[in-house]
Parts: sequence; structure tokens; C-alpha cells
Amino acid sequence: MNTVNTLTENTLTGNTTYGLVVLDMAGTTVADGGLVEQAFTAAAERLGEDPATMIDYVRATMGESKISVFRHLFGGDENRAQQANLAFEEAYGELVSGGLIAPVPGAAEAIATLKDQGRTVVLTTGFARVTQDAILDALGWRDLVELTLCPADAGGRGRPYPDMVLAALLRTGAVDDVRRIAVAGDTSYDMLSGSRAGAGIVAGVLTGAHGETALKEHGATHVLASIAELPARITESEA
Repeated sequence: MNTVNTLTENTLTGNTTYGLVVLDMAGTTVADGGLVEQAFTAAAERLGEDPATMIDYVRATMGESKISVFRHLFGGDENRAQQANLAFEEAYGELVSGGLIAPVPGAAEAIATLKDQGRTVVLTTGFARVTQDAILDALGWRDLVELTLCPADAGGRGRPYPDMVLAALLRTGAVDDVRRIAVAGDTSYDMLSGSRAGAGIVAGVLTGAHGETALKEHGATHVLASIAELPARITESEA
């Protein structure tokens, strides 16, 4: 008998298989009403660029670290990318300060349920820390979860790399196996990040940027109408 494999299988089939839940913010737990596109448009115009020539790429890469998006759009010109990223973060922050974001209906309740079930919940984003903090402050979510992560907290690459999911595991020590992680997000890059990290559940939600087909094509194991369905779906998976 292989003792290691037996122990792992027993752990993975326990009543709380998924002890770590990693959730995206904008589009998944936070409804921003298309503010990403508005902020991008404002940033491009501030730099004298035509946003119409870039918006398709921005939409396709929703969920990715914003500085990575700008590096691509400006052909690797780091100075220009940094200027654009700063303008974007400023524009998004202004929109957030204007009260234009809100929790996705049922999101805070879903997070509370996940915590009541004994799971550790981590919130992640493709935004910079200053923007993530502005969102948390606007929603009164500073103490909602144990840990929040942005790309800079996990080496800087962000999604679609698995780094933030794995950083959540390393920072919290909540589980002993990547298969005991559940990831949820609204973009293809969220799905890629979760699947590349080896998460046992990679749930796509239909409240944000991408539809069911794109989410499944990029690794979704489940597609949910919203994050409000996640606690019950995880519990079902553990039965």
C-alpha cells in the first residue's frame, strides 16, 4: 500500500475538501458596471491615444494584470506602459470614489457562508494595490477576508499565471494540496490561473466579462450564474 497516496486521498475526500477559496474581485464579487473600459478610455485619451484601436484587446484580456496589458499595447515601451497604467489606476480610482461600484448581489453573504463553513477566503485582482484598497474601502470590505492579493504581492505577473492562487496557498497555509483550492472568477484568465494552479474547482461566473463558452474553453469546471451559488456548489462537490 502506498501510504502517501492513501493519506492524500483520505484528505481530499473529507467533509471540508475545499479549505481555501480564491475569489476575483471586479466582475465576480464586485459589480463595477464597466468601469474598467471607462477608465481605460480615459487613460488612453490622457495619453493622446485612440482607445477604439485598443479596446478589443482590453476586453479579451480582462482579468490580466493591467500593466501587462499596457506593455503589450505599447509594444514593450516600458515608460509609456507605466504612464498608461498610472493614468488608468487614477481614472479607475476616481470612478470608485464617485460611488460607481457595489458588491455583486449576494457576494458578501456568499463569502460569509464560505467562512462559516470553515474555509479561508482570499480576494484577488488584476489591479494595483492602490486601486484594490480603494475598492475595499469603498465597499467597507477591509475586514471581510483574511487576505487580499494583487499581482505585485505574488511576483508581479498576475493572471493568467497561477501565481496569485499559489501565493494565497503559501500565505495562508489553509490547505495541504492544491486540489483543495476552489477558484472563482468571471474571465478566461481567471480560469487559466485556477487551472494552472491545479485547483480542484475552477468556477466561472456570468456576472462579468466573459460568457460560458469562453470560461469552459479556458478551464472552468463549473459555470455559475453568480458567486452567490458558489457555497452550495462547493458543498455539493464534497458530498
